[in-house]
Amino acid sequence: MDINRTHPGCLAHLELHTADEARASTFYSQLLGWRPERIVAESGTYLALDLGGVVGGGIVECATRRPLWLPYVAVDQVEQHTERARQLGATVLLEPREGPAGWRSVVSSPEGGELAFWQPKR
Repeated sequence: MDINRTHPGCLAHLELHTADEARASTFYSQLLGWRPERIVAESGTYLALDLGGVVGGGIVECATRRPLWLPYVAVDQVEQHTERARQLGATVLLEPREGPAGWRSVVSSPEGGELAFWQPKR
């Protein structure tokens, strides 16, 4: 699934943050048949997952205390949605920033759920 072809308000991407990328990749591949693909970019590597075409996915290896799934929701203005979330009581974990394919930010709701906003480059 092309993360840049989703419509605002729709789930665009599902990303697992874990301390053990290889183990997580093997588990989900064996359990659900999700096919991993290593993507190499200037900023580093990323393990993309084919989740069956409904939504894109990936695995990020990082120093997290507990693995978590981070949903990305497509938006038309990442800065506007990030600020609106802040006004509604969210904590901004990652301010809007530009990447190779678009802009993203991450917020945590007052109840503790984390959500990423995704604005693709057009």
